[in-house]
Amino acid sequence: MNQDALIIVGMSGGVDSAVSAAMLIDKGYSVEALHMTNWEDDEPYCTASQDLQDSRQVCKELGITLHHVNFSNQYKEKVFNKALEEFNQGLTPNPDVLCNRIIKFEEFTNYAFRLGAKKVATGHYARIENGKEKCSLLKGLDKNKDQSYFLHAINPSIMSSILFPIGEITKQDVREYANKKGLPNHDKPDSTGICFVGERPFKDFLKTFLPPKLGLIVSDKGEELGTHEGLMYYTTGQRKDLGIGGPGEPWYVAEKDTATNQLVVVQGRNHPMLWKQTVYVEDLHWLDPDIKNDLENQKTLSCFAKNRYRQKDSKCEIQIIPGGLEVEFDEPQWAITHGQYIVFYLGDKCLGGGKMMPR
Repeated sequence: MNQDALIIVGMSGGVDSAVSAAMLIDKGYSVEALHMTNWEDDEPYCTASQDLQDSRQVCKELGITLHHVNFSNQYKEKVFNKALEEFNQGLTPNPDVLCNRIIKFEEFTNYAFRLGAKKVATGHYARIENGKEKCSLLKGLDKNKDQSYFLHAINPSIMSSILFPIGEITKQDVREYANKKGLPNHDKPDSTGICFVGERPFKDFLKTFLPPKLGLIVSDKGEELGTHEGLMYYTTGQRKDLGIGGPGEPWYVAEKDTATNQLVVVQGRNHPMLWKQTVYVEDLHWLDPDIKNDLENQKTLSCFAKNRYRQKDSKCEIQIIPGGLEVEFDEPQWAITHGQYIVFYLGDKCLGGGKMMPR
């Protein structure tokens, strides 16, 4: 790549994006930064203002230009409102996947290209392998921080324009690099949770958009155990804040019956209703276009999958069915959550994924 070709780094205010920019500068590239504001409110949980200030300090230290753009309207329209729709349907969405696909690797990249960028870079823990005919998304070298799960839905046509500078190093390396460079955010804590929720109580936040809809909490045997405030406030496998107790093992959410507005709970983490071996998947997105063709020709494909972030890869067999995909795991999986994403892998290569749905 031409050293004079402009690379624009998505500068979040965190240490990962700061080190990504610093590494590219140290390699002699022409670098500028772009900070995105994707959510705005007056609550103290919103860190948008502080993140912008941290980005400014980093760019001042690095001696690079910082651009700023506000994508909060696009985020609310294309990501947040979609998440609310899915919560209202009794699903448990993952807005971070949509944010990466639509905001960070569509709105952001298009804006960066208009600013003159030839490539864009972000502080994600993932890798891009450039082949002769196509690019592949690989897991980050740091398996504890790998973020390929959240990136599985990005448009494969732009992968050749993406750089992940920290994908080849560990989080500890990132911290040490930032400290040696004297970056002001070298010890800034990692952000946690969904960006628009922050550290605030999730149920209280959701109530401001989706008002309570009271219903019964019932056991797997049909016993009435209490009431819930709304199915959208709960997720499969949830143990806390159910408001029920009694003798025996703890209660867990096993199902959300939208037809009856009942929350079905079971006792014990090993209850059979919490373990599923077959999963149905819709809204499929393949990073490798050959995978769908292989499936159509071979009918099945053996691979590995994650049905949640930070989960170990689980061996499975997938096959195309009308309307989506059927996944058969070698071993039962705990608390399959409808609305969440399942992501497929062959070794370190991310194949793509889709949304787990009831059937």
